[in-house]
Amino acid sequence: MSYRNRTAALASAAALAGSAVLMAAPMARAEVVDVNYQCKTPIGDKSAVSPIDIKGVKSGTGYRITMSWQKGVSSSPVELGKGAMTPSATIALGGADSGTLTVTGPANDAAIPANTPIKINDLSGTYTPKKSGEVTFTAGVLTIKALGTTTTCTPTNDPGPSLTLDVTAASGGGATGSTQGGGSGAGSGSGDELPQTGPEDSAVALGTLGGTVLLAGAAGALWLTRRHQGAGVRASRTH
Repeated sequence: MSYRNRTAALASAAALAGSAVLMAAPMARAEVVDVNYQCKTPIGDKSAVSPIDIKGVKSGTGYRITMSWQKGVSSSPVELGKGAMTPSATIALGGADSGTLTVTGPANDAAIPANTPIKINDLSGTYTPKKSGEVTFTAGVLTIKALGTTTTCTPTNDPGPSLTLDVTAASGGGATGSTQGGGSGAGSGSGDELPQTGPEDSAVALGTLGGTVLLAGAAGALWLTRRHQGAGVRASRTH
């Protein structure tokens, strides 16, 4: 094989390797979905629409799932002091898995004025797949406990999934934690901020890896070029 053909073959191999890395990426899709909540409160029924965002971060054999509300839901006729309100919610699993995942979060870290939409802090939980394939995550029932009362808010507009993940089942996993049905998981009451990692971040990481493969191929081609040139110089000097 000639020198030019070897160089072209190296470049092609590097490009194919980068493409293979991108094609092997685990599929993930996330989108903000408007959820129409109908809430049963101690003082009557209320309704509110809030955009819901669900993100997943790989964590060991499972995924750290975070659910975020972009607008407040329901309200209280009296002020809720700091720490007076504790939220939790369910996320419906679909596709390759089924059941619900319970996500929890910290109590309110500041007072909530009376007759003001209640802003829910991010809620999180751990999802461990029991089946492999494409799994969807859709907003479920929101529960708010405050001042000895319970308010439940149920989606009524049949919202679509906020997150879709291509998952691989964990071997030997049991039904533990707070997932009911197919997967296993556990909610978390910590207020630690989670990395906002979604499909865009995965694509960036994989793109970086693919770029590394391409650069490695280019470096190999450059090394061959310099070696070829050096050999030519030594040959000319001997003559």
